[in-house]
Amino acid sequence: MTTDGFVFVHGGQHDARCWQPTLDALQRLTDLPALAVNLPGRNGEPGNLGTLTIAQCAESVCRQIADHQLSGRLTLVGHSMAGISLPAIAALLGEQRLHSLVFMSCCIPEEGRSIIDSLDPPMSIISRLAARHLATMRPMPGLFAKWVFGNGMTAAQKRYLVQTLCREATSITSEAVSRRNMPACPRHWIMLEQDRALSPARQKSYIDNLGGVDSIESLNCCHDAMIAEPELVAATLVKLTAAPATNTPG
Repeated sequence: MTTDGFVFVHGGQHDARCWQPTLDALQRLTDLPALAVNLPGRNGEPGNLGTLTIAQCAESVCRQIADHQLSGRLTLVGHSMAGISLPAIAALLGEQRLHSLVFMSCCIPEEGRSIIDSLDPPMSIISRLAARHLATMRPMPGLFAKWVFGNGMTAAQKRYLVQTLCREATSITSEAVSRRNMPACPRHWIMLEQDRALSPARQKSYIDNLGGVDSIESLNCCHDAMIAEPELVAATLVKLTAAPATNTPG
C-alpha cells in the first residue's frame, strides 16, 4: 500500500520554506497530505536555538504532526542535518505510524558520534569552529551558500535559497547521536550526485552508518535538490512510496 502522507524535515540553516517547491510539485502528482515542519527556534516555531537538543527537535515535529491531524502510516523525508533528527522522530512516532523513511543526502554519524565528527572540509571546519565559539551560527554568506548548496540552480532558485536561510543551533552539531531505538520500517536513500556539501563518497559512508537501506535512488542534483529539481524529487518520492511497506530489520 502507498503511504498515507508525507512529513518533510529540513536540514541545517534551513526551515520549512526550503520544501515549498517540492510540496507544490508533489501536490500536482498526488492528493496525499504533506507537511513541512520547522524545527524549534526558526520561522516562528518555539524553541531556543542556543540550547537546542535532538530530543527537542523530535518532540516538536511530533507535536506538529498531531496539531495538523495527520493520520495513518507516514513517510518521513529528511534532508542533510535531518539525518540526526529523523531516527529520533521515528522512535517517538513508533513503528505502527511509519510507512517508510527517506534520507536525502543526510548526515548520519557513526553510532555515538556527532555531526562534526563526520563531515568533510569545508563543512567540517565551519561546523567545528562554530560549535567551539558560538551558541548559534548565522546563515552562510550568500555566495558560499550558492556554491555549496545551489550549484546548477537557476538565478531565481539561488535567490530563493539565500532568502530562506536562517540561523542554526551549534549544540546539536556536537551532540552524540543514537539510533538504537529507531523502529523497523523501510529505509530509502536519495543520493545527490552533484552535492558539494556532502559528497557522494561521504553519502555512501553515511549509508553504511545507517544500515538497513532498502533502496538507493541517484539524482544528478546539487545539495538543495528540493529547490533545484522539485519535480524530480517529488516524482522520486511518489515512486518510492508506491511500493508496499514491509518492515525491515534495523
